[in-house]
Amino acid sequence: MGSLWEALVSAYAFLAIVPVLPFLLVFVVAAARGGDRQRAIRLAMDITTAFLLGIVASLLNKLLGNQFGPYLILLFMLLGAGLIGNAQYRLRGKVNSMRLFRAIWRLSFFAMSVLYILLMLVELVRSALGHSV
Repeated sequence: MGSLWEALVSAYAFLAIVPVLPFLLVFVVAAARGGDRQRAIRLAMDITTAFLLGIVASLLNKLLGNQFGPYLILLFMLLGAGLIGNAQYRLRGKVNSMRLFRAIWRLSFFAMSVLYILLMLVELVRSALGHSV
């Protein structure tokens, strides 16, 4: 059981370091199975978000020198959910929790993608200059 868990953790770590791989893999498989490219893109975004959350949290932890990365991401996701939920309530008079969750998850994909690129560039520059924290 321990070796299976270690294998899963290693696979997640590898796919999280290069999040383009799970995106392309899921997109190709979903597009081949279903034929609908838009649905395949949305599915690939949804799955890749889990990998991006992990690597961005790790990069934030390394950059800030603490373990606050996942909590910071969760804080902004909850703030976004509150703002979008409030707007949804004002427009429709009720909150559709599934649409709200999907909106936050997909917005997180875009935000985490930008943060991944920026934080990875910062780490590359820091390692090239010989600074390690």
